Amino acid sequence: MHPPPALLIAGPTAGGKSELALRLARELPGGGEIVCADSMQVWRGMDIGTAKPTREERTRTPHHALDLADPHRDAFTAAGWLQEARAAIEAIRGRGRWPIVVGGTNLYLRLLMEGMTERAASDPALRASLDAQETPSLWAELQSKDPASAAALHPNDRRRIIRAIEILATTGVPASQARTQWSEAAPVVPGDMRLVGLHWSAASINARINTRVQRMLDAGWQREVHDLLNRGPLLPQPFEAVGYRELAHAAEGRISLATAVEAIKIRTRHYAKQQRTWLKKFSAAPGTLWIEADHTPEGVWSGQVLAWLESRSRTIDSPSPT
Repeated sequence: MHPPPALLIAGPTAGGKSELALRLARELPGGGEIVCADSMQVWRGMDIGTAKPTREERTRTPHHALDLADPHRDAFTAAGWLQEARAAIEAIRGRGRWPIVVGGTNLYLRLLMEGMTERAASDPALRASLDAQETPSLWAELQSKDPASAAALHPNDRRRIIRAIEILATTGVPASQARTQWSEAAPVVPGDMRLVGLHWSAASINARINTRVQRMLDAGWQREVHDLLNRGPLLPQPFEAVGYRELAHAAEGRISLATAVEAIKIRTRHYAKQQRTWLKKFSAAPGTLWIEADHTPEGVWSGQVLAWLESRSRTIDSPSPT
């Protein structure tokens, strides 16, 4: 019997991905375990604002690739997540269970499907962290870690210096050696993976975002930010997580809470739009199931996925005509 394929669940933030994953983990034959593909859920202590699964949910269903780094002192890259995710998927499949990869970070999902290459090395959170540093310190870092690339650049060529550091940090390969392999064509779902895409209209997902932001605030998001800042300043990379900078500024009196909340909703809506745009690239990709979330009750999503997986399994396992 073949190990189960990895099941990837993608869609806009606040779109119900995590709830679907939890249901599938219970209903799939043999059961499943969840691998989180979210660049902000890797930070310990950043729970409410990143919509991290609760302790109860983690007790009920094993979760992987969470709480991997300290937001006050650790650097973290997409390459680190990819290594963690691949190891988790292999271990889950080895147990005869389904790896269910729940993706909020499109870069992570695409890395999992297509691998780490130079074109893949674009991590907004890492870029924000590098942008916050002075050019001389960036130049010194590049000279230390990738002297061949540094030798080809001017010490004041800030843009290319940052790009070279970014490539090395995310791919593990010096920019001087990296080759561009990611094509501009539509992404491909590998044969050992299945992709479920949740399609929402802008109006519907925006309403869900507004509701979720308020729910997070009611759950103590402001207290979470306050506690994090009491332990010291956050590094630039985790501080880019939607809402944390805004709530920190509100706590410092630089903006009102109402202004912060509205800014959070706007940023989240922009993020959801980016996610929806990226997912459209899979519109014709084999190995993909689309769920029209606006018109399909959430309670039947998992049934649709199970029926689709069963139909694909029968097609794949059917003997070829002779």
